[in-house]
Amino acid sequence: MATVEFRKAGKTFSGDIRAMDEFDLSVKDGEFITLVGPSGCGKTTALRALAGLESLTDGEILIDDKAMNTVAPGDRDISMVFQNYALFPHLNVFENMAFGLRARNFPKPEVNRMVHEVADRLGLSDLLNRKPAALSGGQRQRVALGRAIARKPKVYLLDEPLSNLDAQLRLTMRKELSILRQELGVTTLYVTHDQEEALTLGDRVCVLNKGRIQQVGTPQETYDSPANRFVASFLGSPPMNFLRGDLRRAENGYSFKQGDLNVPLPKTFLGENLDASSSAGELGIRPEHFILGQPAKAEGSIQLHGELEHKEWQGDQVLLYLKGNFGEVIAKTKVSEVPKVSPGDKLTIWAPLAGCHFFDASTQQNLSLHQQ
Repeated sequence: MATVEFRKAGKTFSGDIRAMDEFDLSVKDGEFITLVGPSGCGKTTALRALAGLESLTDGEILIDDKAMNTVAPGDRDISMVFQNYALFPHLNVFENMAFGLRARNFPKPEVNRMVHEVADRLGLSDLLNRKPAALSGGQRQRVALGRAIARKPKVYLLDEPLSNLDAQLRLTMRKELSILRQELGVTTLYVTHDQEEALTLGDRVCVLNKGRIQQVGTPQETYDSPANRFVASFLGSPPMNFLRGDLRRAENGYSFKQGDLNVPLPKTFLGENLDASSSAGELGIRPEHFILGQPAKAEGSIQLHGELEHKEWQGDQVLLYLKGNFGEVIAKTKVSEVPKVSPGDKLTIWAPLAGCHFFDASTQQNLSLHQQ
């Protein structure tokens, strides 16, 4: 196992495309960290730079406190699993899984033992004589994982390994990966654009956008306490609702005003984080924090009155699309808690302020005190 550290790492491609910028990240020994973000955010570039497949423009990468900038890819003791599996089509499963071990001159008995051990763990024992063309997508993915695991490197790098699989198979493979990571305990960096994968697999989540790290934290920290508007909008399905308005100082705290909507906020919501007497920004509320109907006590909550535009059934949950003077919001609740309502009906929904966030319009940062 090993520690990994990016120090002010940067990568610029031709045409002044900045794929990584001021990239600072420390990965603990044995930690499983997921890198998540939209296409072009720099997550795969970071992985390739760590593997030695891309050279840094500036900064450095360290493994076990040793700088890797000038170390050849084959000498970094890293195994990488690619999105397209990268299996040798002319080799069978056994030979694909044994390739890295043979390249490192492991004795033949040791190669046989290690490959059969990993194949048994991944349910590949009956497929060792098959070529990749005779395998399903899930089986090929397991072979690619098996090849990486068999080498027993210091660091595993996984670049969107499940993106080519169908939804059901992705769920199955995600469970297998989760079990494997607990068994192996090897330092792992996992790249994905799927926020659900990032939140369910990682010890910590690193959220990226435009080559920069936006936030690093546990899955719960990044979801419940987003550092800025981008993280808040990227994590969550459906995404967080945003009400644009003004936050103003009041006698006993603050108030959020948007048209006819005026929500009193206690001082504990923001503390002294507001520099001026007022600030333009957005109040953020996750869909699942909304509750249908009037609260027993309106104090300490935000209420919205509007018209049901659309209702979307999702098994045991339902999405309610509500529009009003505030704009449009989505509320997510259990089917059992929703009365028979139809588009056009007038509804009231509310959310406790404890689950709300305020994002400053100029900095995009989350100013809510309970997020500091």
